[in-house]
Amino acid sequence: MVHRDHVRRGVEQGIAQVKHGARAGIARMSPGDGLVYYSPLDVYPSGAALRSFTAIGVVADGDPWQGAAMMMGDKGDVRPWRRRVEYLEGIAEVPIAPLLPVLELTRDTPNWGWLMRRGLLELTPHDFGVIAHEMGADTLVP
Repeated sequence: MVHRDHVRRGVEQGIAQVKHGARAGIARMSPGDGLVYYSPLDVYPSGAALRSFTAIGVVADGDPWQGAAMMMGDKGDVRPWRRRVEYLEGIAEVPIAPLLPVLELTRDTPNWGWLMRRGLLELTPHDFGVIAHEMGADTLVP
């Protein structure tokens, strides 16, 4: 779960960063893994509600690395861990609402919004395929 303005910066830079730059989530990713971003809001910290999938790509070859130090609100200076990602261009942003009863992640979860707050979640191949198809990223579906 990342606000769309932050997702767009990551797409422009060809990188992924999760959980405020924590290493653990980035280290769990492997080259070839699919990655899809869900954005609850359009702009950090208090933008308009969006509740859409906003970017999709594949983790590229290479190891995680630490970026330059940056100010992260009340966390002070942080050197965020990152991975290179090959994002698809020209994809559609897709609202989650019509997919709630279809996705295995959400169909039996009345409080799916709280689930998304965890940050980095592993999707089933079914869910990734449904989202990729809706976004126009069928090339990512095996």
